[in-house]
Amino acid sequence: MENIGATVTLAEDIFNQPIRIQFEAFIDEHRRALNDSLNGLTEEQARRSLVPSRTTLLGLVKHATFVEKVWFDEAITCRSRAEIGIPSTPDESFILDDGDTVASIQQAHREACEASRQATSSLGLDDMLKGNRRGPLPLRWVYLHMLRELAQHCGHADILREQILSQ
Repeated sequence: MENIGATVTLAEDIFNQPIRIQFEAFIDEHRRALNDSLNGLTEEQARRSLVPSRTTLLGLVKHATFVEKVWFDEAITCRSRAEIGIPSTPDESFILDDGDTVASIQQAHREACEASRQATSSLGLDDMLKGNRRGPLPLRWVYLHMLRELAQHCGHADILREQILSQ
């Protein structure tokens, strides 16, 4: 398993820990699972489109990088998506460029996850993040939203990977 965090903490190991540690462990497990969904695939397999949308395994991890930057850069720093250098819409975040590779997308995702951890390290769960388009939201809500989003995309990745490997 590729370590995308400084320390790997498994959710089952933190049952009696404070809720923040639990949130972060679950989020990191899902970050790793999504990143790892690309392991062992060829570039063609990672780009293979199996659904009518822009969703591919490589695109899912690229989108997850976008999501990290929306929730832990835009929401915290109040910088615009243009300033951050990310697409203006979630749908555009699935678009793959010619230079996107399994290695480059996995690395960009790992770096975005680390930046997210650093950006939240000094915040409390009830601290308000003011840069989201919905308005101010507490970090607690953002963590729950991220967990939901990552879990959903891990499910997508599991199904796509199973289909790709069965062909």
